[in-house]
Amino acid sequence: MKRIGTTNMPSYRIVVADARFQRDGKTVEELGFYDPKHSKEKIDVARAEYWISKGAQPSETVSSVIKRVKAKAAAAAATTTAAASAPVSAPAEQKA
Repeated sequence: MKRIGTTNMPSYRIVVADARFQRDGKTVEELGFYDPKHSKEKIDVARAEYWISKGAQPSETVSSVIKRVKAKAAAAAATTTAAASAPVSAPAEQKA
């Protein structure tokens, strides 16, 4: 994670970085962001999984962000799937 933001208002970019570089130094790729003060987070899960498969080691915080984003995506998919597969009832016939 790369710290950005002002004093007492931290925000972080979730990045892929070589271990030899400084925390806020050169990065390989930016995957998303995390704002702990406002509970905002976004990450490209597919790219994160790609880098983990290549040997990248996420920090505990990044691992928990990935899990939360996956859970939110699964819940959203389940909601849309349930809404799409719900039977549509025909309107009641009106008697004249």
